[in-house]
Amino acid sequence: MRMTPPLQIRYSPGAVERGKTMNRTPWLWSIAFAAVLMLAATNMASAADARAIHERILTLDTHMDTPINFGRPGWDIMDEHSVQTDLSQVDYPRMVKGGLDGGFFAIFTPQGPRTAAAFASAREAALKRANDIRAMVARHHDVFELATHADDAERIVKSGKRVVFMSIENSYPLGMDVAALKTFYDLGVRMAGPVHFTNNEFADSATDPKGPEWHGLSPLGKQLIAEANRLGIILDASHASDDSFDQMLALSSTPIILSHSSARAVFSHPRNIDDARMKKLGAAGGVIQINSYSDYLINTPANPERENVIRALNRKFGPFRSLAGEKLKAYMAERHAIEAQHPIPRASIGDVVAHVVHALRLVGPDHVGIGLDWDGGGGVIGMEDVAAIPEISKGLLAAGYSEQDLAKIWGGNILRVMRMVEAKAKDQARQ
Repeated sequence: MRMTPPLQIRYSPGAVERGKTMNRTPWLWSIAFAAVLMLAATNMASAADARAIHERILTLDTHMDTPINFGRPGWDIMDEHSVQTDLSQVDYPRMVKGGLDGGFFAIFTPQGPRTAAAFASAREAALKRANDIRAMVARHHDVFELATHADDAERIVKSGKRVVFMSIENSYPLGMDVAALKTFYDLGVRMAGPVHFTNNEFADSATDPKGPEWHGLSPLGKQLIAEANRLGIILDASHASDDSFDQMLALSSTPIILSHSSARAVFSHPRNIDDARMKKLGAAGGVIQINSYSDYLINTPANPERENVIRALNRKFGPFRSLAGEKLKAYMAERHAIEAQHPIPRASIGDVVAHVVHALRLVGPDHVGIGLDWDGGGGVIGMEDVAAIPEISKGLLAAGYSEQDLAKIWGGNILRVMRMVEAKAKDQARQ
């Protein structure tokens, strides 16, 4: 399904010429013009309705890679940035504009060598990222607050602040030591996924070109499931292979989630989940949180020429997140030129809504949520940054879903799972 874009009225000389014919039947033109105005008014009203709903419901996103920007020179989450000027997608002003109350800020660690030295380095980097998140909250304590329990979210929002939960994307920093998960729990982590783009010590990835190594979870991965359950950490199967997902679902004593995945029936990609597994996830009380990463929403063929030019650009300037001032402006100017010369297919807001609606029809509004992968590759035409998230709600309202449904999708479902995870951990502690 692709949603029809809002009708726009444009002036052009050609339209004036065509108007000579229309003027022969002015009453038809009047009716057509009235219909256009009514449709435009309807679109404006639905957009306003969607935005108003975000002021009434608790709105959370389960996957934001925004902490990757916290160390950028001159970058501050309190300033309003733009995708066009620095590629960032989340900051406080845009959260306010989009009606986003907060969500899970990810401690992301790319998969590296599987050696003792690399494990130690990865853990150090992950601990630094966790402390970066905490430092951001402390620095801006008047508008952000760290949340460690499901019930914290509503209290924080009522106080006028934004909610900061913490998650781990890729458990690689744990190395061979599952007990290290407790260190991250003590820092505030309440969600963790075992794996990223390639296989590691815990699980097989959905996208490792080498294929399966463990045929699901490793023995250490199975210990990780038990430790997360014991601590009260939500298990996230995004990036995990189908076999890993099956075993996480079977072994976990609490519901699991997919923090930023999509529907394989809408677009076939190994990072997406098939209908049978989505039904099992829902039956077990879990939630699929739909993302906005184009590669997982539509067919985006590889463009080697573009990739080569982008690599050359990065060699010329270095990592773009290390740039500031005139160097960043120069980098962005060259990048925009490359994008214009080597365009690639990009998903639209309609594609995101198509995946959400498919999931809703399959498992119902109690088991679907939103995790858009901001600052980690997410963002589509019509929703380039977090300020535009009401566009999803607008599409769901048009598809017949209610404000009550939206309240579950945008926050209620993930908080329900979190409460179940917390309760099970307390029960285990008492035994």
